[in-house]
Amino acid sequence: MGTFTNLTLRLNPPSPPFDNEGFGCLPIFDKGLLGCSPPLKKGGQGGFVFRRAPIRIALLALTLLAAPAHALDGDDILRQVDRKLNPESYEMYRKLINIEPDGRKKEFVMFSVKKGRDKMIALFLDPPSEKGRATLRLGDNMWLYIPGVGKPLRITSLQSVVGGVFNNADILGLDYSVEYRVEKLEQKPGEYRLDLKARTAAVAYDRLKMRVDAQALVPVEIEAYAASGLLIKTLRFKDIKDFGDGLRRPATMETDSPLYKGYKSVMLYAKIKARSFPDEVFTLDYLPRAGELR
Repeated sequence: MGTFTNLTLRLNPPSPPFDNEGFGCLPIFDKGLLGCSPPLKKGGQGGFVFRRAPIRIALLALTLLAAPAHALDGDDILRQVDRKLNPESYEMYRKLINIEPDGRKKEFVMFSVKKGRDKMIALFLDPPSEKGRATLRLGDNMWLYIPGVGKPLRITSLQSVVGGVFNNADILGLDYSVEYRVEKLEQKPGEYRLDLKARTAAVAYDRLKMRVDAQALVPVEIEAYAASGLLIKTLRFKDIKDFGDGLRRPATMETDSPLYKGYKSVMLYAKIKARSFPDEVFTLDYLPRAGELR
């Protein structure tokens, strides 16, 4: 800053900068440089007397200079992840495969529909022994309909209607931002890391640690924990695929658990598209007719 060469700051008597007796330099911004405001008047011996500047103004200016252009918002990133995975209301076909330690497999094919934040149905299409069964989720409440049994049965999020490592909360999953809030966000090379806390005690997992691809904004890996800190399972997302209408997301989700050593479950997504439904579809009365939605 050549304009400030040989300028003398006159203090009488000598005192620390910005005290009640001294004079300060009022910061200004000029072409990206931090400078001082023009002098108030010319002083003796060729010096200048500068404007008084309260220290709070100077500190505010320095803070603004150092502030980033924008701060990352973890909850906003989580909402974007939700929309990258699925439309808010949709229909979907998927296959679920349970793999036992000896390599034996059991497969299920499901047709699912979801509306808004907290309404979902999953209808079993295969194997024949399961065909016609349907599950309904309304918020934290879940039911299973079995043809010929009568009224739908209450089920819980930590149970599994298919066995294996996936539980009902995984099969009837809502948006992550509905069930969790972001407590911590870290930015790493190529990814975001989110620490999530359940909004209520009814949520299946108390905490999630989510790794998100920073470019695609889809999960790479999720670790699910109990309130005690116990790792319940790890979910891994693979094979990003174009499902049409701008939806690019992982087509494969795999899970394993230290609680079920040697067991593994895989979910394969075949078709996802936006679709609207009336509210009456997501009722216990309609559940036996879920097959009509296809």
